[in-house]
Amino acid sequence: MSRPRSTTATRPQPLAGEPLARACVVGASGFAGALAAALLWEHPRVSLEAITARTDAGRRLDDLYPRHRVPLELESFDADGLGEVAGVAFVSYPHGAAAPAVAQLRAHGMRIVDLSADFRLHDPAAHERWYGEHGAPELRAESVFGLTELHRDEIASAALVANPGCYSTAAILALAPLVREGLVADAVVDAKSGVSGAGREASDRTHFVSVDENVSAYAVDGHRHAPEIDQELGALGLGRPVTFVPHLLPLDQGLLASCYVTPTRELRADEVAGLYDDAYGDERFVELAGAPPGVRDVRETNLCRIHATTAPDGRVLVFAAIDNLWKGAAGQAVQNLNAMLGLDEGEGLR
Repeated sequence: MSRPRSTTATRPQPLAGEPLARACVVGASGFAGALAAALLWEHPRVSLEAITARTDAGRRLDDLYPRHRVPLELESFDADGLGEVAGVAFVSYPHGAAAPAVAQLRAHGMRIVDLSADFRLHDPAAHERWYGEHGAPELRAESVFGLTELHRDEIASAALVANPGCYSTAAILALAPLVREGLVADAVVDAKSGVSGAGREASDRTHFVSVDENVSAYAVDGHRHAPEIDQELGALGLGRPVTFVPHLLPLDQGLLASCYVTPTRELRADEVAGLYDDAYGDERFVELAGAPPGVRDVRETNLCRIHATTAPDGRVLVFAAIDNLWKGAAGQAVQNLNAMLGLDEGEGLR
């Protein structure tokens, strides 16, 4: 098990004194895992001790992703070895592959933020419908859905945090203030994301030739983030599913959720604005905007930028923009880890 300050490193990790925790990233060769490693490398209070990959073991991360400048060698997964050098882990495997790795790391007492979908859904039947048989069902009961703004108290004491999907992060944050007050009779979420949300391995749908100068809807018969949205909004009191349709944009990063809500009663624009200010006025990573946001407004930040207003026909319109690799994945994972460690949620983030 190599260590980050070995002779292969070209620069030391910029820590602010003795680290509060020692971490590893399992699956650091994908887009989200690589960014998670980069954020932990720059984190002032967490020491990044090891990074692993399933197919790129033996390569340095700053060779695979020069822009992240993480001078560590990717290793093969070894739960025993990781358990010796780290106390916390980010797991950034695809769904299905993550759960067995999480189980092995939990056996070593590690606290984990899982970036896959394996522990997001509380209902076993829903998980089986969308993802198939669960790889570690015994751990489901201890997992906490990691949308920090909704569950920070549970996250603070959790041993296993299930990082939300990018679409569900934007949609839930956009709609939660209205749902809490019983103001949503029906909602449509029209969401658009850059191609990095599909992961590192290109498909026909995400190939440059298919995406360039094009916008298209996909998964219109059901997307895997829909049950996350319904689960979390249902827990807040919404009694019906949300209509959710994702689209692919010719961008590498960025996500915009445009939400069209039929309210349970007439609402004024200033009333809606006040509701969102009450909900998010003190939130570090939610910005309230005076106009609909664009994805460039939040690129390479952990921010969710929201604009909420009313339309002439009486509907409520809510727009939420995030960077799908930051607030939609790795940035939110760091925010959750900070909450788990009792740190300021903004440590190591922007």
